[in-house]
Amino acid sequence: MDEPVCVTRQGAVRGETTPDGGAVFRGIPYAAPPFGPNRFKSPQPHAGWDGVRDATAFGPTAPKAPYVPPYDVLLHETSVPGEDCLNLNVWTPGTSGRAPVMVWLHGGAFANGAGSLPGYDGAAFARDGVLCVTVNYRLGADGYLSLPDAPDNRGMLDQIAALGWVRDNIEAFGGDPGRVTVFGESAGAMSIGLLLTAPGAQGLFRRAILQSGATHHCLTPETARRIAGLFAARLGVEPTAAALSQLPLDELLAAQRALRADLLARPDPEQWGEAALDTMPFEPVAARGGTLPGPDLPVDLLVGTNSEEYRLFTVPAGVHEHIDEQRLRTTAGRYGLDPDTALPVYRAGRPEETPGDLLCAVIGDWCFRIPAIRLAEAAPRAWMYEFGWRSPAFDGRLGACHAAEIAFVFDTLGAEEESPLIGPEPPQPLAEAMHSAWVAFAATGDPGWAPYGERDRTTMLFGGSGAGGSGATGDPGKPRAVSDPRAEERALWEGVR
Repeated sequence: MDEPVCVTRQGAVRGETTPDGGAVFRGIPYAAPPFGPNRFKSPQPHAGWDGVRDATAFGPTAPKAPYVPPYDVLLHETSVPGEDCLNLNVWTPGTSGRAPVMVWLHGGAFANGAGSLPGYDGAAFARDGVLCVTVNYRLGADGYLSLPDAPDNRGMLDQIAALGWVRDNIEAFGGDPGRVTVFGESAGAMSIGLLLTAPGAQGLFRRAILQSGATHHCLTPETARRIAGLFAARLGVEPTAAALSQLPLDELLAAQRALRADLLARPDPEQWGEAALDTMPFEPVAARGGTLPGPDLPVDLLVGTNSEEYRLFTVPAGVHEHIDEQRLRTTAGRYGLDPDTALPVYRAGRPEETPGDLLCAVIGDWCFRIPAIRLAEAAPRAWMYEFGWRSPAFDGRLGACHAAEIAFVFDTLGAEEESPLIGPEPPQPLAEAMHSAWVAFAATGDPGWAPYGERDRTTMLFGGSGAGGSGATGDPGKPRAVSDPRAEERALWEGVR
């Protein structure tokens, strides 16, 4: 059988057929390599190629430092060397159709990740009639360090360029450029929250799915320049693109890792500004808190979080059990709550939980759940979900943590690389339910439950009880809609977050 060939504006590409009759194309460039004269610049048009380009292997990944232990095992990472790293991958149900399109923006704290991770395999979407695209974009200093002689938010500009490529080329792969849903998790979802109002992104997508990220995670220009100064000082150069581009890439990556370690060890707001609370030194630069969309937003939203997001950052690191009452109270105050009034509310809904459990609930709300709610409140058409299935990893203490839902969304539970995070036997019925809801939303704009409204705040719970605590239980194969889960805790954040 002849392998499929599609013609893009840059040239023809040859992919490979899949067992279910679809096709996959890997490593297609959507912009020029961001090195040499293009270093620290906005994404530039790719020069194209003659003949038919092989697109059967994943392309180079954006430069990044590896995750630190134990996250190097929990969160699978892949690195492919090469400068042509602004590339994407396409899984299509058929090149002659006109399928709805889903474009995935990966997470990784704006410093890690790639569109080619095994858990992001788009075959299940193609199997179910949706064309899936996964994207690489610049990370860390190359993507997000704010420099006076370079445009800000270069990684986001890459994402916009990739969406532009989809608009211009996806019809050749069997996709409908008028039915594009952009979806992402963590830093990918935070990017989408800002793309909703970014001028260059308008009209490039019709729907958006934001998993564990919304509009609240960005740096003010003042903080961003201060962090750039700290980064450059560590390297002994001026904080300019001209100076940093002269340094070996491995030195920059080592400095990125060291900068994050400094922030985690001493999160002083006087030094780190907003980054002291979410501990990400590389973030998009925008007005404080980002910009919530107005009532005229032409994009349908599906937005949600996991019940126990922050456990990913305390349990594997071995600090969860060492969090005491004093640290809990101090942390609640740092995140804007009065510990005397807020902590009894959290404790009332979680009577068996430890100070570590409660600290994770507070930070998880500040970082993920409340921003998602604010976005759903602001949007004219939004649906809310919560992922509550508890991973058995770390003797069950990891819970419904950050990133645990991704393999369920992609229906890639069988990927070996996912097992350290979600365990050896995750429930396939839950993956089928969640994946199907994402497919339905991309195809029709309706995931299968009532939209979110401030009166009833309907939220679809995928697994668990919605309590968000260590005792969460439930039939993982039967998602159910609940009204305003943890309303008392949500109300604590009015006027705060």
